[in-house]
Amino acid sequence: MADRRLDPVPADNFAFGLWTIGNVGRDAFGDPTRPPVAPAEFVRGLGRVGAAGVSFHDDDLIPPGSSAAEAERVLAEFRSALDATGVRVTMATTNLFTHPCFKDGAFTSNDRGVRRHALAKAMRGIDLGASLGAPVYVLWGGREGVECGAAKRPQDALARYAEAVNFLCGYVRDRGYPMRFAIEPKPNEPRGDTFLPTIGHALAFITTLDQPDMVGVNPEVAHETMVGLSFHQGIGQALWQGKLFHIDLNDQKIGRYDQDFRFGSEGIKENFLLVRLLETSGYTGTKHFDSRPYRNEWGDGIWEFARGSMRTYLALAAAAREFDADPAVVAALAAAGAGELAEESVGAYTPTAAAALLAEPADPEQLAARSYVNERLDQLLIDHLLGLPRA
Repeated sequence: MADRRLDPVPADNFAFGLWTIGNVGRDAFGDPTRPPVAPAEFVRGLGRVGAAGVSFHDDDLIPPGSSAAEAERVLAEFRSALDATGVRVTMATTNLFTHPCFKDGAFTSNDRGVRRHALAKAMRGIDLGASLGAPVYVLWGGREGVECGAAKRPQDALARYAEAVNFLCGYVRDRGYPMRFAIEPKPNEPRGDTFLPTIGHALAFITTLDQPDMVGVNPEVAHETMVGLSFHQGIGQALWQGKLFHIDLNDQKIGRYDQDFRFGSEGIKENFLLVRLLETSGYTGTKHFDSRPYRNEWGDGIWEFARGSMRTYLALAAAAREFDADPAVVAALAAAGAGELAEESVGAYTPTAAAALLAEPADPEQLAARSYVNERLDQLLIDHLLGLPRA
């Protein structure tokens, strides 16, 4: 086994949100189990563990109700920590889910006043993110959904959602901010059913927008996994469509509530395929961890969680490189026809090409006789993950 670099450096482009490592351990059934981490101290901690970036909701950075003087103090301390550590702001977003006014949604609330307030809050959040250099603004519609399906006509809700995203794109263009949007899909929780529940839904929605080039997706491991979808396959489609603007890494058990476990702590095989895909696809965006330490952690344990998240990613990236360089894997991929899939089947349509295809002899029985050697290929993957000797 080749030497593996497992200590992160800023060039790895790892980032964490203020709500992740600093999560206070509150859940639906229990009060906080640890103290909060001030934004400036959070940034200094990221610098110590080798992370490159930090992200935030507007309310994470500037607590609601802060005076102008208090907001300026927090911002000054935050900027000072960024300057001292070299950590940069890699993403910003707006909290449109905590305050009770958003209980029926934000951009899709039945109350027009709530919708207008949500847009104004998002615009102010965009200003804050732009002032700190955030290149991506994430739109997570955590409250954009229903429990009572009869209360909202889906077509109307989606029209209001599109109207909001179109308006915000116009705002960013008008201000000249070098910023793109990323929609974060989630099937449920906190709403019973959420609009734009999966990567596929979000990608289809983006095609209807006035400025689709400005909008991509920010998929999260837990959100696709909780309903049993393959995150690796979803990311593949987002990459294929050029829409992977940001990514949230964590982990999750299928069928559970949104657990936000440490990346790599559950679905190791799926995560291996995900990391291999990201590392070989040309993706250059932030590798952002949207997860939180176990609720029973304390003290340095929250930073151990951060170090472990990055260490696992680096280990999987190294394993993926070793896997692809293994002659046995190269042979198994060739036998499986993996390279042949990259070849065109017929090319662009022409009458001549259609006639030639119809005239081409084919023997379905001969085609059916092929083995794709997938059992050996999959076992080689497991062997690499477990560090087994090559058979």
